[in-house]
Amino acid sequence: MNIKTLILIIINSLIALVIALLSFSFYTQFSKVLNDRILLQLNSIKTLKQIQVENLIESEWKTFLTSESNDQSFDSTAILLSDSIKKTDGIYDFTSYHVDKKTSIGFISNSKKGSKIKILDYDKIKLILLERTGMGESGESYLVGEDYRMRSQSRFFPDKIPYNTLVKTEGVMNALNGINHRGVFEDYRAIDVYSVYSLIEISNLKLVILSEIDVSEVTIPLRNLKSKLIGLTLAIFLVAVILSLFLTRIITNPIKNMQKSLRVMAAGDYNQTNKFITNSNEIAEMFDALANLKASLQGAVKFSDYIGRMNLNTDYQPKGSNDLLGKSLVAMRDKLIEFRNKEENSRIITKRMLVDGLENERRRLSRELHDGIGPYLTCLKHYVENNVVDENKKTEMKKIVDDTISEIRLMSNALMPSSIDDFGIGVTLTNFVESLKKSTAVNIEYEDFTIHDNTNITNRQGINLFRITQELINNSLRHSNAKTIRITLSEFDEFISLFYFDDGIGFDVNNIKLGSGIINIKERVEICNGKIVIDSMQKNTTFEIELPVEL
Repeated sequence: MNIKTLILIIINSLIALVIALLSFSFYTQFSKVLNDRILLQLNSIKTLKQIQVENLIESEWKTFLTSESNDQSFDSTAILLSDSIKKTDGIYDFTSYHVDKKTSIGFISNSKKGSKIKILDYDKIKLILLERTGMGESGESYLVGEDYRMRSQSRFFPDKIPYNTLVKTEGVMNALNGINHRGVFEDYRAIDVYSVYSLIEISNLKLVILSEIDVSEVTIPLRNLKSKLIGLTLAIFLVAVILSLFLTRIITNPIKNMQKSLRVMAAGDYNQTNKFITNSNEIAEMFDALANLKASLQGAVKFSDYIGRMNLNTDYQPKGSNDLLGKSLVAMRDKLIEFRNKEENSRIITKRMLVDGLENERRRLSRELHDGIGPYLTCLKHYVENNVVDENKKTEMKKIVDDTISEIRLMSNALMPSSIDDFGIGVTLTNFVESLKKSTAVNIEYEDFTIHDNTNITNRQGINLFRITQELINNSLRHSNAKTIRITLSEFDEFISLFYFDDGIGFDVNNIKLGSGIINIKERVEICNGKIVIDSMQKNTTFEIELPVEL
């Protein structure tokens, strides 16, 4: 084998190996990131729909229990229930008892007035599950009963009764066994899907909710990437072969010239001139170029490895305007940074939606207590005053009603103080602290520096500040053995400041327990785009919270 062929084989083998390793590494990391992203997205969709379904069922159940009407939308000829079931209160899956096997989630309540049964409107659940945002072309969310039969309409079989579709898949079996997980396996159509699943348990109702998307759809970008990588590898390899031919000519020409000169000398011609051309500097430069190429490829591989391990703060500079590989890696890093930021924003938005939903529900319950039960008790008090003759009984009954009204007022105020909407967070905290002083020996000092007439504190910020302060005071009263608590709420042009101090026993900031409430406080600060600084030691625990003014 001559030196030219040997050099060609070595150079091209090295380049092919490096390109193959780089492509494989990039493809593998991209595949992993894509899989994780799809499963996280499906999990978010599944979680949201599970919460919506659970809230719908619980809301309908509460409405059913409080309803005085006997018209409960139950057809006894279509759904054949045993007497044992009718006598037991709760939420049930009546699908298997339905004559036509239509999905039927029912409510049963027995009282002195009699028994009432209601079937939940299936279209309400269907509307939630068929929402397709973020599900692609092949994604779907559906429900499965304990008998492994579908309870919601399949988007692939719109004309088929859900109950007639058997779904005995890995996800359903795991969920019914109490395992909430995710994975890739065959669905009820015998098609590989990405799937996330969990169990819904409410009263006597047990359903599995799954969100899935076809693997074939998800891997379209992966297959396109694979084709592009193969094409790019072949193109780079072709360019490398052409360049290596040129380089071997540069390397071998000085050797050939030296060989020719040696032959002339071997023939006895010692009078030759300018025949000994060695070009040693050119060979040295060639090896320097190869060393630079190796260093460049090593830098690219190292950078791609950092990206694969999601170390996106690593800096990398392309070797020049023609460094397509370096530019591609930098572009990929920037895209991953953008993706991570969007994912973080999505996570914060999801938390914000959950907290806002919780506060709206608290506001609704508070209004129900205040506007619903309150007037009834007031009427009862007037009735006692005007109709009970025995003064001792009248006094005793009025005291019981007054105590009940007072307790309901306290419960309503704890759920959602009405003064937040009417007077703002400053007045609400003032009233809250004043009411606490009556029931505790701890010295609580509160200073309000908010702008009452033209405040920039939004209602959502006010609610979160109130809940944070509630949690802080509750922790101090229950755990810190504090004697003094100082709270200051200040409003500035660009931010809102909440300062909290107690002289209790303190806690380990670096080892916060899940049940301590500190995590809830941090999450509320996070969803308000704020900052929190916690400093705790014996006799001096402080919380400094800043929220930006939302213009």
